[in-house]
Amino acid sequence: MNLTHEDVQEIIKLLEDSTFDELILDTDRYKLILRRAASGWTEQRETVRAQQQTVPALNGTTTPVALEPGVAGIYPPLVGTFYRAPKPGALPFVEVGSRVEEETVVAIIETMKLMNSVHAGVAGVVTEICAGNAEFVEQDRILMKVRT
Repeated sequence: MNLTHEDVQEIIKLLEDSTFDELILDTDRYKLILRRAASGWTEQRETVRAQQQTVPALNGTTTPVALEPGVAGIYPPLVGTFYRAPKPGALPFVEVGSRVEEETVVAIIETMKLMNSVHAGVAGVVTEICAGNAEFVEQDRILMKVRT
């Protein structure tokens, strides 16, 4: 079972009235970090393992991705708007040819006015950027390809 955006929103709703300042939910498929900000909760979700070999499908199953050997795809952690840079006019997080590590932030996905960091999840070199800046993307969309 995959954690959905609705699941995250339900967790945020449950925690809004709590006294906790931070919640970390770490599984072998994803890591969810919620931190209290002045205006409420912010979220970050990282796909840890599943994004390299499979694509989360809308029905919760996984479908193999046909990528050439030695190439991994980076997928959005949530459905939303893909941004290549931290703010308008700023340099992109990465370009084709950039070297990335598993924890390297490569993009942001905006979902319901929340900014979610997208981590590479793999070490290697970015070979292709497959989504356009400010483009709406779903979880099965490859954002970037990385030669591992």
